[in-house]
Amino acid sequence: MRLDKFLQISRIIKRRALANEICAQGNIAVNGQLAKAGKKISLGDRLDIDLGENGISSYEILEVPSYNVPKSKAASCYRRISES
Repeated sequence: MRLDKFLQISRIIKRRALANEICAQGNIAVNGQLAKAGKKISLGDRLDIDLGENGISSYEILEVPSYNVPKSKAASCYRRISES
């Protein structure tokens, strides 16, 4: 699954267009490497999202859904590792 689509489905970022923009600015790393919106992600990958003044949030991917998931189940797709 593409990074931007995962961010939107998991509701880490609310809109796919915003996920694309954040990736284009170089604010998202997958497993320690800057990633473009089209980067393929997989189970166990680590996402680091630079939120500017709000610090960096890190997530581990626990599930890569093949379809949209209900809001109540979106958080089960990832685990927040840290927020600084």
